[in-house]
Amino acid sequence: MEQKRIQPLARDAMAYVLAGGRGSRLKELTDRRAKPAVYFGGKARIIDFALSNALNSGIRRIGVATQYKAHSLIRHLQRGWNFFRPERNESFDILPASQRVSETQWYEGTADAVYQNIDIIEDYGVEYMVILAGDHIYKMDYELMLQQHVDSGAQVTIGCLEVPRMEATGFGVMHVDDKDQIIAFVEKPADPPAIPGNPDMALASMGIYVFHTKFLMDLLRRDAADPTSSRDFGKDIIPYIVEHGKAVAHRFTASCVRSDFEREAYWRDVGTVDAYWQANIDLTDITPELDIYDGSWPIWTFAEIKPPAKFVHDDENRRGSAISSLVSGDCIISGSTLHRSLLFTGVRANSYSRLEGAVVLPNVLIGRHANLRNVVIDRGVVIPEGLVVGEDPVLDAKRFRRSEGGVCLITQPMIDKLEL
Repeated sequence: MEQKRIQPLARDAMAYVLAGGRGSRLKELTDRRAKPAVYFGGKARIIDFALSNALNSGIRRIGVATQYKAHSLIRHLQRGWNFFRPERNESFDILPASQRVSETQWYEGTADAVYQNIDIIEDYGVEYMVILAGDHIYKMDYELMLQQHVDSGAQVTIGCLEVPRMEATGFGVMHVDDKDQIIAFVEKPADPPAIPGNPDMALASMGIYVFHTKFLMDLLRRDAADPTSSRDFGKDIIPYIVEHGKAVAHRFTASCVRSDFEREAYWRDVGTVDAYWQANIDLTDITPELDIYDGSWPIWTFAEIKPPAKFVHDDENRRGSAISSLVSGDCIISGSTLHRSLLFTGVRANSYSRLEGAVVLPNVLIGRHANLRNVVIDRGVVIPEGLVVGEDPVLDAKRFRRSEGGVCLITQPMIDKLEL
């Protein structure tokens, strides 16, 4: 007779978030911050989604490995994630690359970012490790993935997305049998293997892995002793288990958290300017694909103490208004018109300005008569009076970072170079 579980597996697990990546495809947005620290959705940072998933799943021990330009990320974690209490067997560790193993090396790869902190992990005595990427937007219950891991007897369970087969060429792809055991792991294949019984779809890695802790620690020590290894989960650790042990795929649809308003399983890699703009603007839809208003699965973040948003003036062509837009606290829309835009905290939009398809990061000042369309404006930028963006593609490309999709990324150094 099978023994019933007394408590959730998540209470005996540690979530380890890999948050050291730059995210160079986001261009100037990651000049001063790591990709996981990039703002998203009006209030949050990208990393808040992985961390919120862990917390909402019942995991109470979390570690975050940081490396590239980590100051703003560390500051955000200290401000917004400082409520864990050791007396409740909770912990939240920020783990910068600090040359703990060698006096000469930083984190050499994703596996090394865990290996260099083995002593910290083992001190907690957790049974399971949930390894997470810190740079994706999604809602997922890791408890369900832990349950599958234990029930299947796998040595590693890998979170996977079902994607159209020929769109999987940019992912690590799982070749699985009819029981979702992984036969082969192929990195960015030209001809991705199909899901059995579903020839048009493939299983792509989400960069989410579940291990028994002792097995993972032994594996990392073996990998660290191999001079030919690149110290990476996708390139070294996972292929080794696939070849010598048992690796099982966990389908995202089995543990994706959805409210009544979410039709599809939502996951986004907002790694390009176009993808970042689109995912933010999508939130302005009447019924967006991602429901950030679902109180049963909140996205935790640093909650700044700010006054409400304010809309002023009611004259013709000078009316503070917002249609199909998200406006955060401490914004003042002073005789400005917003349409399908998303404003982060502390934005000031002055009279006669118009914003359409604008993603505006915190503390931006928009001058009078500015007309901005399909833009991402970095934090703290001062938009001069009368600036027009989004009408002349050739001129826009000369002055700003214009993406393939026609979105203009605007930073203060770009503004400073303008001849007005």
